Amino acid sequence: MKVAIVGLGRFGKTLQKLLEKDFELIIINRSNSSDIAIADVVFYCVPISSFETVIKSQKKYFKPDHLLVDVLSVKIHPKKIFEKHLRGLKTQALLTHPMFGPDSSREGFNGLPLIINQFKTSEKNYIFWKNFFMKKGLKIIEMSARKHDMLAANSQGLTHFIGRILGELKFAPTPIDSLGAKKLHEVMDQTCNDTWQLFSDLQNYNPYTKSMRIKLGRTYDLLYNQLLPKRINRKKIIFGIQGGKGSFNEEAIMNYINKNKIRKYQIKYLFTTEKVLKNLHEGNIDFGLFAIQNAVGGVVEESTHAMAKYKFKILQEFQILIRHFLMKRKDVDLKNIKTVMAHSQNFRQCKDNLEKKYPNLKQMSGEGDLLDTAKCAEALSKNKIDKNTAILGPKILAKIYDLEIIDEDLQDSKNNLTTFFLVSR
Repeated sequence: MKVAIVGLGRFGKTLQKLLEKDFELIIINRSNSSDIAIADVVFYCVPISSFETVIKSQKKYFKPDHLLVDVLSVKIHPKKIFEKHLRGLKTQALLTHPMFGPDSSREGFNGLPLIINQFKTSEKNYIFWKNFFMKKGLKIIEMSARKHDMLAANSQGLTHFIGRILGELKFAPTPIDSLGAKKLHEVMDQTCNDTWQLFSDLQNYNPYTKSMRIKLGRTYDLLYNQLLPKRINRKKIIFGIQGGKGSFNEEAIMNYINKNKIRKYQIKYLFTTEKVLKNLHEGNIDFGLFAIQNAVGGVVEESTHAMAKYKFKILQEFQILIRHFLMKRKDVDLKNIKTVMAHSQNFRQCKDNLEKKYPNLKQMSGEGDLLDTAKCAEALSKNKIDKNTAILGPKILAKIYDLEIIDEDLQDSKNNLTTFFLVSR
């Protein structure tokens, strides 16, 4: 019997070792595809994503007495491809999945599992190949394509995903590795030895692997959060806020604390939404607070960008009325002020009034913690930014940092409401 192998990659060579003593082998590549016509059986050891392209290109060489055998790691996909391209032909097709690879078959094939499905194979051919594989020591498991993919998603698909995670984590051996750790290294080494294409195809061509990955992610989040304390300090609630001392965020959180009659609390001034959500995720604060939008200034872009990176639960949404004051250091003459510094949202909320009353002042927003207006006021008072800078923000900053108020109520709207989120993990 003449048996062709299409694709002599890592598994193609493993299949060659399994078949070479019993059959006349023909190795098919791009230059000799026509040799398929002289073969009796054709095994396809090609990437899952290339399977249809290969079948389509070789279809012209198929004969009525041909038996085509796929060895792909998914089964619904090749079944559909065979049904599509063998329609109207008498060419037979056998679905298989050798549940082993080059690494696990180094010591031979005895006891290794092989999934098979008769599909479009004659009884004679099916019995022949089933018996052949059994004589080679393989453990035959007969299964439908659908059941195979369902089980494989939570077996092979999960194993490969975990192995790749360990690889990306750069999981390295240590002198104190337990047996469990050594087994994890085996999983990582075995799965990462395969190509990225195989991993990608396993995940994308099995219709059940997506739900496996979603479930895995949810389970990770659940376990991660269960390990963190429900309360960091039993004696008080710890809030982390987007702003610094004297910020609108502090005004907002105090509004919430007073309204809910919370007596024992601590406020951590984190200055940016990114830091609030990061500290919440890491379990350093119990609750976080940040601004999300203003009636005049619109969406707080800093917050939307940070929200895209983290998972959290919105506990409450509320608004406070915002008033903007312009202030400077007391030892600086007003005529020397060339720049006004604040959060970008402050400038949006005061756009018209600033253009009308202070058109010559350069508007500047800081980076990092200096995104926060209160942090800017602190930096101004400590000579960490140019002393000839004005601050546009809450009135309370003038009192905290000994600044002189130049102008008040610069917001363009009397109904200048800002919306805040109070969030938890």
